[in-house]
Amino acid sequence: MEHQKPNAPTVADDPKAREMLRQAFEKTARWDKDFKGFTADLTVNVNGKETSGPIMVKGPREVSVQLDDADAQKWVQEQLGMIAVHRGPRSFDESDGKYSLTMEEDGHPFGTKLTIHGSNSFYRLKDNRITQINRKMAHPGMTPFAFTINVEESAVTQDHKHLTTKYSVYYYSPTDGKLTNAESITDTYIRIGTADLPATRRNISYENGEVGVRNLTFKNHKLV
Repeated sequence: MEHQKPNAPTVADDPKAREMLRQAFEKTARWDKDFKGFTADLTVNVNGKETSGPIMVKGPREVSVQLDDADAQKWVQEQLGMIAVHRGPRSFDESDGKYSLTMEEDGHPFGTKLTIHGSNSFYRLKDNRITQINRKMAHPGMTPFAFTINVEESAVTQDHKHLTTKYSVYYYSPTDGKLTNAESITDTYIRIGTADLPATRRNISYENGEVGVRNLTFKNHKLV
């Protein structure tokens, strides 16, 4: 899903902001450009109800999940698609580098505020890491929404890259600021070849008036 690019006055790019975000981008773990995907056996536990089946991930739009539970299957496909989006190979210039960037030092605990002009987004950066992502989304035919991702914990891979292991997401209305959903995600990984692949994911979320817990456990990974 791409974020909206509204018509807005051109903002002068700040070279210091660009270099700061470039360094953080390059220190973030991603699958390499030769990565073709992986398969695994998955067990899903949704509030105590378990189902299992094979999965295959080749890219954000090439995800195969075979589960008996249709609702669990749809949710897992979305989760794996987003993992592939975040971990997939891409260059800085193909992503945030194509926008004008500015920065502001405001003393925030999560670090420097860096605005990505033209994307309805701003990040916070600290110690060569993206620590927070703020974004507003609006597309024709859909209800606008906004979210804030807080990166709480991360690991360092064998390639000396940062790999997020725990983060929280707050979803809210961009019009009245009302909180609509919240998630806490904890991930672990397994190294297969040159790739760090998902081993487990725990998702604790509040939606539709209740708190739910979903666990994903991946085994028997194989590279495609």
